Amino acid sequence: MEVEPKDVGRSELNAAKRADRIRLLVQPVLVLILVAGVLLWAFNRELTATQKGSISISNIATLTWQHILITFAVVVIVVVIAVPLGTVLSRHRYRRLAPIFVGIANIGAAAPAIGLLVLFYLATRMTGFWIGVLPIAFYSLLPVLRNTILGYQQVDRTLIDAGKGQGMSNMRVLRRVEFPLAVPYILAGLRTSLVLAVGTATLCFLVSAGGLGILIDTGYKLRDNVTLVVGAVLAVALALLIDWLGALAERFLGPKGLR
Repeated sequence: MEVEPKDVGRSELNAAKRADRIRLLVQPVLVLILVAGVLLWAFNRELTATQKGSISISNIATLTWQHILITFAVVVIVVVIAVPLGTVLSRHRYRRLAPIFVGIANIGAAAPAIGLLVLFYLATRMTGFWIGVLPIAFYSLLPVLRNTILGYQQVDRTLIDAGKGQGMSNMRVLRRVEFPLAVPYILAGLRTSLVLAVGTATLCFLVSAGGLGILIDTGYKLRDNVTLVVGAVLAVALALLIDWLGALAERFLGPKGLR
């Protein structure tokens, strides 16, 4: 019996959806296992006074919260800049400017994150939260900007013409037709930016911005493998958790007809 190509495509799509659902269920469980496992492993050991200070519950909670705040601030800045800019650059009269802005964002993505942090510090001669956040926002800008432009480019022109044929203004077509159809692409770019932000936020200790990188740096400098492992595993777990939240956003925040 010959299998129709459309049946093969449908079965592959269903398999991909099942795999995605399984990953959405498994990933948070993996995060819990990683966090619980590394904390049990650390606290069931004979710890030195320095280790007790570094990996106490209160210190871990503080550094994790700092890491989350850095990531959140980066994402807010990226969305506030990249989505409106990508929307403007997708308009006909401004499309010729798109390569310039995408090229600038590409410079940020191509440059090493640690280099951006150091250069920003040298330029401002300051340290602190925003000195860590702003270079990472520049580093994480490209995925959202590029996907916003791509999302608008993928909108079927006949849908735009149909909206205008019903008497909609250009702004209303943008709001009611183009933007909702571009949302899945924007969310995919945002998920990538989230992962970039939470990963590079481990370097923010270099400019006294806080975060879990402090544990990693402390463990490395003191040759303290317990603190080093705790910091590294918690950073990985947080990255997996943020990626999972991004996957949930992709799945449930897009237009209902496209889910």
